[in-house]
Amino acid sequence: MGVFNDMLKGGESLFTSNVEALDFDYIPKLVPFREKEQREIATCIKPIFQKRNGKNILIHGKPGIGKTVAVKHLLKEIEDEIDDLFPIFINCWNKNTSYKILLEICDQIGYKFTQNKNTDDLIKVIIEIINQNMGAVFVFDEIDKVDDLDFIYMLLEGVYRKSLIIITNYKSWLDNLDERIKSRLIPDVLEFKEYSEFETNEILKQRLKYAFIPNVWVDEAFNLIAKKAFELKDIRTGLFLIKEAGQISEDNSKRKIELVDAEFAISKLNNFSTKEDSDLVDMEKEILKIIKENSGKKIGDLFKIFQSRDFGVTYKTFQRKIKKLEQGKFISVKKIEGGVEGKTSIIFFGGVKKLTEF
Repeated sequence: MGVFNDMLKGGESLFTSNVEALDFDYIPKLVPFREKEQREIATCIKPIFQKRNGKNILIHGKPGIGKTVAVKHLLKEIEDEIDDLFPIFINCWNKNTSYKILLEICDQIGYKFTQNKNTDDLIKVIIEIINQNMGAVFVFDEIDKVDDLDFIYMLLEGVYRKSLIIITNYKSWLDNLDERIKSRLIPDVLEFKEYSEFETNEILKQRLKYAFIPNVWVDEAFNLIAKKAFELKDIRTGLFLIKEAGQISEDNSKRKIELVDAEFAISKLNNFSTKEDSDLVDMEKEILKIIKENSGKKIGDLFKIFQSRDFGVTYKTFQRKIKKLEQGKFISVKKIEGGVEGKTSIIFFGGVKKLTEF
């Protein structure tokens, strides 16, 4: 019977009912080691409480180091405690145009009558509703994914009391900003630095306590995963590995998560992606499909193929989409010179971005 005592029985699980604590977008009760950054962000929002215009802030830093979680935690506090201040969070990966972003803002402030309204109509509604209340805190995550920034100009011009929180992996995003927007935005700049090894361990331990029943993790297994997450400088990697190792162990009906489970989870990293091509909009999916079928062709030749699909976009728009796919590491671009055409770009299908590349 000793062998069977070490195996999970039907209906038993290593996970608690709070397994969502291992999700990327889970908001913990406390955000450890980001108190200083949260205070700085809160300082930008605070003037709105005094019926004044807030300050804007650009938050930058590598992926997986708590930028989004820290900001979402502040928004949740606002939502829980203040009725007439709108906390608005937009992820710009999918909502990547002014029209889509304004539609999403309408939804979040409770305005549903958006059918047959254009961008100008939507911004008028948004400004009217927000200005009748205390104000709004706008968070635009992954801002570098948007195709146009007209919505920022409109919000800065029209909303009386607001703070715009811009989140990006790249501080250089600000350098390339249109002067008419930059002169109105004038943001504070806040860098989120990488977590130390101690901080990485403590954060993962906290999530582990939420998500698993007590005493199921062998120390060597957790230490290996924490070490890997620190090496990659990405908490999200650690969360994925913890969840994956737990699932591997449970699938084998084991009562303990052992070193072999952690090692197997790490071996699966290259098969894991945090952003699949399903996150792309239709036009980008079509471009990616064309590139996959014609990898190694010149950008001009790819555009001709794309034109034949009746999408009706300009070459400049096509170039922007190519740049976005390159930034997302869905493709790679090699610039070459020479020949009758001068400089051109060769486009290669590069596969979906891996977690370890974020």
